Amino acid sequence: MSTILIVDDEPGIREVLQDILEDEEYQVVTAEDGVEGLQILKSRVVDLVILDVWLPKMGGIEVLEHIKADYPQIEVIIISGHANIDMAVKAIKLGAFDMMEKPLSIDRVITLVRNALTVEALKRENRQLKHSLDVQDAMLGKAAQLDEIRAIIAQAAPSNATVFITGENGTGKELVARKVHEGSPRRNGPFVAVNCAAIPENLIESELFGHEKGAFTGAVSRKRGKFEVAAGGTLFLDEIADLSLSAQAKILRAVQELKIERLGGEETIDINVRVVAATNKNMQTEISEGRFREDLFYRLHVVPVAVPPLRERKEDIPLLGQHFLDVFQFQLLGQDPEAGQRFVLRDEAVDRLKQFPWPGNVRQFKNVMQRLVVFSENHTIHAEAVDGALAEERRDIGANKDGLGGLDKFFVMGLNEAKDEFERRYILQKLEENEYNISKAATAMGIYPSNLHGKMKKFGIEKP
Repeated sequence: MSTILIVDDEPGIREVLQDILEDEEYQVVTAEDGVEGLQILKSRVVDLVILDVWLPKMGGIEVLEHIKADYPQIEVIIISGHANIDMAVKAIKLGAFDMMEKPLSIDRVITLVRNALTVEALKRENRQLKHSLDVQDAMLGKAAQLDEIRAIIAQAAPSNATVFITGENGTGKELVARKVHEGSPRRNGPFVAVNCAAIPENLIESELFGHEKGAFTGAVSRKRGKFEVAAGGTLFLDEIADLSLSAQAKILRAVQELKIERLGGEETIDINVRVVAATNKNMQTEISEGRFREDLFYRLHVVPVAVPPLRERKEDIPLLGQHFLDVFQFQLLGQDPEAGQRFVLRDEAVDRLKQFPWPGNVRQFKNVMQRLVVFSENHTIHAEAVDGALAEERRDIGANKDGLGGLDKFFVMGLNEAKDEFERRYILQKLEENEYNISKAATAMGIYPSNLHGKMKKFGIEKP
């Protein structure tokens, strides 16, 4: 049921309009002056305002200006017993939907109200579509690293060059891949994402290259692989370092020759696909320890993109935080942040968020914002609310300050990956504790400064 606010100093007009609109099954609230009307807008959601021009305390045109400044999505119908062309033009320029002269026509009132609410509903639907997009769809941030990534995408996307994206889990590597696709001539083709780490090793080749009927037990029909499904578009191979050496060899041939063969088949199939790959692992380590083919790496590593972790771009936390709050306020509570009260972060709440190490990066940050929307008692989020939302995260990473992560995080990794991840985080923590003084940090770790320099190079750690 739509809610309509009537602002008019004449009780008779308010009563007549209220009766007409309630008969049409609208919910109606009234105010006898502009000040009272603006107070009502602060305390409840209103879909349409019917506003008299001549009002005590504050004129109708001034009230219209306030409404359009603070609630631009609300349609306003102006009514006046002394209307003239100049006033009508001014009201329309300020954003009024339309104007009615007194004495009012019942049919015109109903028609204008229906039309105005239809327009408002279309605007609301448009906002809903915008907020319903995946929260990762926008590459938000003003950090210099993101500007560099945007510049790389702008230059590389129009070509067919393979792109190799590196970054920790949760940093948004797939978002970068999608932006490459959207900026390419292949944008109207499919974008096919494959998480190589999530597919069992004995099925990965079938998933990528397809199979013929009877190729193996359970292959009851022919199946097209992802290389074929992505024809004319982009194939995103996420966590590519988790592929077996056998699958890597076949991908190398596919990328070099643009041809594949289905499992159990003899036909060579031409493919037309752009490959974008990503990983959260240190590829030089993977290559040196024989887990990844060097020739495939250099075949894919044409345009490198390194996505920074959230802890290295904390200046983006206020912007990201407001974006996620708006999205989840709409998705979880059904409240349009543009139509009423918006969730906002106090400065001290932002400070708390900046102090957290965010081992799960933007993905973890997004979950905390979701938690804040669900459990906050009001729309202003204080430091205490952030502390409560982060309590579980702090337990998960096993410490309030060091961000080394609990053991559960490492149990899902291979031994070498877990060792590298722990060593990288340990070095980062010691460097931060010693303000990136190499000699002091090396002493604290019990190693030589030259060894620390070597490990920093290995893990891509740079002094800020």
